[in-house]
Amino acid sequence: MKSQATDGPHAPGQAAIKTRRFSISLVWIVPIVAVLVGISLVVHSWLQEGPTITITFKTGSGLVANKTEVKYRNVVIGRVSEVKLSGDQKRVDATIQLDKQAESFTRADSQFWVVRPRIGAGGVSGIDTLLSGDYIGADIGQADARSKHFTGLENPPPITYGEPGKRFMLHTQDLGSLDIGSPVYYRKIPVGQVVAYALDADGKGVNIEIFVHAPNDAYVTENTRFWNASGIDVNVGANGFAVKTESLSALLVGGIAFRAPEYSPNDQVAAEDNAFDLFEDEHTALAPPNGKAQYLSLRFDQALRGLKVDAPVEFLGIEIGRVVAVNLDFDVKNRSFPVNVGIVIYPQRLGKAHLKLLEALKHDPNDEAASVRLIGSFIENGLRAQARNGNLLTGQLYIALDFYPKAEKVAFDPTARPVVIPTIPGSLEQLQEKLENMVNKINQLPIERIAGNLDSNLVELRKGLAQFNAKTLPGVQTTLSDVSKTLQSASSTLAEDSPQREQLSQTLDELGRMSRSLRELSDYMGRHPESLIRGRPDNAPPMDLQGPPRN
Repeated sequence: MKSQATDGPHAPGQAAIKTRRFSISLVWIVPIVAVLVGISLVVHSWLQEGPTITITFKTGSGLVANKTEVKYRNVVIGRVSEVKLSGDQKRVDATIQLDKQAESFTRADSQFWVVRPRIGAGGVSGIDTLLSGDYIGADIGQADARSKHFTGLENPPPITYGEPGKRFMLHTQDLGSLDIGSPVYYRKIPVGQVVAYALDADGKGVNIEIFVHAPNDAYVTENTRFWNASGIDVNVGANGFAVKTESLSALLVGGIAFRAPEYSPNDQVAAEDNAFDLFEDEHTALAPPNGKAQYLSLRFDQALRGLKVDAPVEFLGIEIGRVVAVNLDFDVKNRSFPVNVGIVIYPQRLGKAHLKLLEALKHDPNDEAASVRLIGSFIENGLRAQARNGNLLTGQLYIALDFYPKAEKVAFDPTARPVVIPTIPGSLEQLQEKLENMVNKINQLPIERIAGNLDSNLVELRKGLAQFNAKTLPGVQTTLSDVSKTLQSASSTLAEDSPQREQLSQTLDELGRMSRSLRELSDYMGRHPESLIRGRPDNAPPMDLQGPPRN
C-alpha cells in the first residue's frame, strides 16, 4: 500500500503533513464474515445453553452418553452428556446438560427417574421405550432452593406434573398386600392411589401416604374412616355365608377404601396431610368409637382349644372387646396347666347402657380406682367369664361375660393389674361332665347279670306259652265248642221270636269272638314273648291285621 500527501501548498514555516489511505482486498472479506458468524453462533449457543446437573443412580442401566434424553411431558429438555462411576464406586453419576428453558428443573425437590417397561400395582408403564429406548423422566419441583446434584428415583413417582388433589397419611399395624400404586376407592370407584409407605420411627407400625385426585378429595372429611379393602372378606354368621371385595384389582394388588359414617353431623372437609387410622375391615372402621380401653385377665382350668387371639368378647350378647393373649401356665400347687387369657374391653360400645350407668353411679371413667371398685361390685353380684362355642363347624370359641347369681363366691383382689375376672367352666364342658357321670352310673349297673336273668325269664316264658298252647288252650277251645253246641240246641227249642232266643244268639256271638281272641293272643305271644315285659308297642298293627293265626 502507498500513501501520498497532496494537501496543497504549505504555508511558510509549517512542516508538510503526510496522510495515508488504506485499501482492503476482497479476498479478506469472506474469512472475516465467517469469523463473525462463528462468534455469533458461539455466543448464541452460550446464551441458550442451560445448566448442567448430576444425577446419581444405583446402576447405569439404560443410560448412554450423548444419546439418552431427558423428557418432561414427553418433550426433550436435556441430554445425558457423560456416565461414570461415583467416587466410592457404589453408584453411577450421570451428567445432564439441560436446555435453557429447563432451568427451573434445578429446584432442589425436582425428581428424576429412568423410564423403562414396568409392571406394578399401578399397572403397566413405559411400553413406548421398547421401540425408542430408555430415557430419563423428570418432574419439576416447587422449592425455591437450587441444586446441581440429585438422587434418581428407582421407581417412577405415582403422582407427577402437579396433578390437583390432596395427600393424606394413614397409620396401621402392617402393610399387608398394599404397595405403591394400590388404588384408593370411594363407594367402589377408584379416586386415588398409594404413593409412599414407611415404618414408624419406633418400628411398631407403618405410615402409608395416599393421594386422592380432585375433585374427589372433597369427600375426605375429618370423620372419614379408611379400611384395607385388599383380598376377599369372608363372613360366616347368623345371616349365612357372605363374601365381599371392592374389585378384581383390589383382590390382586390390594386397595384402600374410605367413607364417613352415615350419621356425621357438622363434618368438615379434611385438610391436606391430615392423619387417619387404617382399619382392618369396613365393619370395624364404621363401628362406633371404642373409647377408653380396659385390659382384664382371665384364668381357666380347662382346655381352650379353638380360642384364638382376636376372638370376640361379649357382654350379655353384645361384642365389647377381643382376646389379646392366650398363654399356658403351670400351677405348682395343684400340678396343673391352667390357661391365662388376656382380653381388652371397650365399655363405650355399650352405648346408652354405658351412659346411663355413668349417670346413675356418678362414675368417672378416667378414675381407675373407681373403675376397679365398680368391677368388684359386678363380680360380687355374679359376673363371670365363660368360654363358649361360637361356631359348631370350626370349633372356634369366644369369651362371654355374664351374671351368674348362683355362682360360687370368690375373693376379689382390687390391687391386681390387670384386673382378674373369675371364670366358670364352659357349657360344653358342663354337658360333657354330666354325660361322663351318666356313663359312669350306667357302667356301675350289673348289666351282664340283668341280661342273664332276662334271658332265663324269656326261656321259661316260652316254655309256659308252649304248654299253654299245647294243653290249656285246646281244652278251653273244646269247652267253648261244647258250650256253643249246647246253646245252639237250646236255641232250636225256643221260639223264633222269643226274647230268650235273641239273647242266646248274642251269647253265641260273644263266645265266637272270645275264641278268636284267644287264638290270636296265643299266636302273638308265641311270636313276641318279650311283650309280657315291655308291653305291646305303640306302632304295632291291630292283631286282626297281622295275618291269620298259626296252627
